[in-house]
Amino acid sequence: MNIVLIGYRGTGKSEVGKLLAKRLGMEYVGMDARIIEKAGMSVPEIVENHGWPGFRDIETEVAREYAERDNLIIDCGGGVIERPENIEALRENGRIFWLKASVPTIVSRIQGDTERPSLTGQKSFTDEVSEVLERRTPIYKASAHHEIDTDPLTPEEVVEEVIARWADV
Repeated sequence: MNIVLIGYRGTGKSEVGKLLAKRLGMEYVGMDARIIEKAGMSVPEIVENHGWPGFRDIETEVAREYAERDNLIIDCGGGVIERPENIEALRENGRIFWLKASVPTIVSRIQGDTERPSLTGQKSFTDEVSEVLERRTPIYKASAHHEIDTDPLTPEEVVEEVIARWADV
């Protein structure tokens, strides 16, 4: 059984995932890193050359690849929920944890990130986060077995929360 972490960028998936892997003796895998490896180019280059649909195609391949494995901590990109088939695949052998945070928290955590091209075009960074989060929140909620608000918690506290809920499976 895998632990699958979903949520918007800046909610703590990568840091929490690495800490969980250490604590539970499981392997940590980042979907974005695997997408970059498969494509042989960065995320902005993938989007520039193939558009977001091309990126999402590779993401779906990676979701299926990881869903077939066991004992993984899977750190998903924020948009993995854009395609229902990704969640269906990841649910087959995984418990999905939605790590969520408020717009101000997300903005403060990822403001300097240049690894992701804009999802909405010419909007301000805060407006983009708000708009995308508003659209994705119901999908995250429907996709997750568990949700954890990371705003008031340290990464270590989030890990404790995931482990407690994981133990109840």
